[in-house]
Parts: sequence; structure tokens; C-alpha cells
Amino acid sequence: MKKMRLLVSGRVQGVGFRYSTYLLAQEIGDLYGRVWNNDDGTVEILVQSDNAAKLAKFIQEVRKGPSRFAKVSYVDATMANFSDYTDFQMAN
Repeated sequence: MKKMRLLVSGRVQGVGFRYSTYLLAQEIGDLYGRVWNNDDGTVEILVQSDNAAKLAKFIQEVRKGPSRFAKVSYVDATMANFSDYTDFQMAN
């Protein structure tokens, strides 16, 4: 299982970014994790999958900005170690 942490900067809060990310994960499928807003204005995503192609597609789409109102300026994508998820969740 490959696990990634994405820290997304730009206009990514208050524009439907978390919900669009959640829908993107559902659409691609075989992705598990969590997306939430940070106090500093960034959005953080933990995502895991056994399917490298689907994980790569997810990261590519996050870089584009899954919400039409979002403007992603930077995505810091790093390998991560976290407890396994069984679904994809959108945190408050």
C-alpha cells in the first residue's frame, strides 16, 4: 500500500476544495484517506492505494484543483506513514 501526504497551498479554502477532493477520490476509486483544512489556509490530504496509477491520477487532479473555484499554487507531495483508512473521509 502506497501512502502519500499532500499539502496544498493557494486558494483552497472556502471554495469547495475538500468536497471536490472527496468526490474525486470516489470517482477514481480504490483510494482511501482523509482531507481537511489547516489553520494556516492550506488543505492537507492523506491518501493511500494499492493502485499506483489511480494514486498518480488523483495527485495530478489535485494539482489542477478539483474545484473550479480553487486556484492551487503548490502541492507538496511526500511519502507518509499513517494508520490505514477503509474509506475516503472529508473532515470538518
